[in-house]
Amino acid sequence: MRNAKTVLGVIRERGKRELPLEDIYRQLFNRELYLKAYAHLYANKGALTPGTTAETVDGMSLAKIDKLIDDLRHERFRWTPVRRTYIEKKNSTKKRPLGIPTWTDKLLQEVIRLILEAYYEPQFSFNSFGFRPGRGCHTALNEITTYWTGTRWFIEGDIRACFDTLNHEVLMSILRAKLHDNRFLRLIENLLHAGYLEDWRYNETFSGTPQGGVVSPILANIYLDQLDQFVEKVLIPANTQGIERQRNPVWKALKQRAQYHAKQGHHELARTLRKEMRKLPSGDPFDSGFRRLRYVRYADDFLLGYIGSQSEAEEIKRRLGEFLRETLKMELSQEKTLITNATSEAARFLGYEIVNQQGNDQLDYRGWRNLNGRIGLRVPADVIEQHCRFYLHKGKPTHRGELLQDDDFTIISKYQWELRGVVQYYLLAYNVWRLGKLKWIMTQSLSKTLAAKHKTPRRKLIRKYQSTVQTEYGALACIKVVRERGNGKPPLVAMFGGIPLRRQKKAILEDRKPLVNKPERNELIKRLLADQCEICGSRDKVQVHHIRHLKDLEVKGQKEKPLAARIMAARKRKTLVVCESCHVKIHKGEAAQPNSD
Repeated sequence: MRNAKTVLGVIRERGKRELPLEDIYRQLFNRELYLKAYAHLYANKGALTPGTTAETVDGMSLAKIDKLIDDLRHERFRWTPVRRTYIEKKNSTKKRPLGIPTWTDKLLQEVIRLILEAYYEPQFSFNSFGFRPGRGCHTALNEITTYWTGTRWFIEGDIRACFDTLNHEVLMSILRAKLHDNRFLRLIENLLHAGYLEDWRYNETFSGTPQGGVVSPILANIYLDQLDQFVEKVLIPANTQGIERQRNPVWKALKQRAQYHAKQGHHELARTLRKEMRKLPSGDPFDSGFRRLRYVRYADDFLLGYIGSQSEAEEIKRRLGEFLRETLKMELSQEKTLITNATSEAARFLGYEIVNQQGNDQLDYRGWRNLNGRIGLRVPADVIEQHCRFYLHKGKPTHRGELLQDDDFTIISKYQWELRGVVQYYLLAYNVWRLGKLKWIMTQSLSKTLAAKHKTPRRKLIRKYQSTVQTEYGALACIKVVRERGNGKPPLVAMFGGIPLRRQKKAILEDRKPLVNKPERNELIKRLLADQCEICGSRDKVQVHHIRHLKDLEVKGQKEKPLAARIMAARKRKTLVVCESCHVKIHKGEAAQPNSD
């Protein structure tokens, strides 16, 4: 049996050469792929969330993998309907439907995802950034700021209910073009039609992929790659003309006059003429022989930057809507698909405001303008207000009652995590310093929370916990608490603040780190393959016990931790390989004992 790395490497090579992929279903009989899939999934928060059955990652075993492979080999496997729940939708009163599969379905979906990603990833467009290894929001935004200089119009694209309206027939026809294995295709088609349970009532799925499904993002990318190809092979060539802009005749005349007067020794007049030049674009903004169209997509949101006329931008939008409607059976969201003047207005993409910057007075060492036409990223004012609102009551910072039962270390850590998450996402913005307002409000809310917990004046607590931290920009003020630990262990430190609000052009957040130079098997897989209970040493029905958090090992009122909890705490692991007997005892709260032998 070939290892997973070899199998996926062969598939990836066929993808690079754009050869059709055959004999795929038989790869699902490879146990190594399931172990790799398990290594990817077990640490996810949703691994212990049940779907329509009680099955979760807890109790995972080699026997489960072998049974799943046997069911697939004899074509007995059937997908289970997902459990539908709803989560809050950002900046909307509507809720987003989320489908939660059972653990076995998640595992098989991850194996399918590994195969599809290995094959299609080398063929995907460079301009696609969502749900891809080594790419993410920041890489998409960096692409815009680096290569979109001079953009006059932004076309903000949004596909209405994208994941809910993926046409199954269109998707299957796209897959059939390159995947030549009817059993594998039938397995995916059955997944699409598996349906969902809402309030324990079964509902069929006639379109879309379940949001929350492991394989859904790669299927959406395969589907929307058709849009990428249309833009790159049809729209961009049709809207690309000329090598460079013609010179602005007025600017050119001023330049010639300035050079003439400089040679004649009229330096003051030459200086005045050069100042006039800076008020004008050097290139002709109405040059009918110069056109450029650029494109970036992240999931179902996409942005186009156009150098040309507004009427031509309107025509591009019309052709996009026509292609989506006629070829992909989808609709553009008219209220969200906007044409924005890049110089006077800001486009919204991936939570940032995107603008064409203008600054005639900002010069480089040569005296040339170095800002005009360059794309800039801003933190939207409404985003700052939205984040601030969480810590306010009647317009003033307030304490958070839900945290009063936590200790100071946990409270300060939570505030820091929340601030760091916002700041790190917006580090590419040139006005990231505006998040200082959020930081101030959070500081006031934190001090009020600590004061309410201890029933002590805020000033006293601030004096107790205030400190400084050294950064690359010097010392910054912070609130710090130190938790001492015994047995010679270093203390734990929780800190709020100390985060420089400075723009970082090289800040990168990726959707998923590329799996380069990573070991084929992680530590948990090696322990599972050892096939031995880590408590009693038995080799009978070995499986893996999982918990959500290490703090779950602490039980109030318990004088002494059970042996299983002590082993996990000592290893700092949320997993323990045990036999079925010990696993049952752990869940019953009984003390599993090591083998006396």
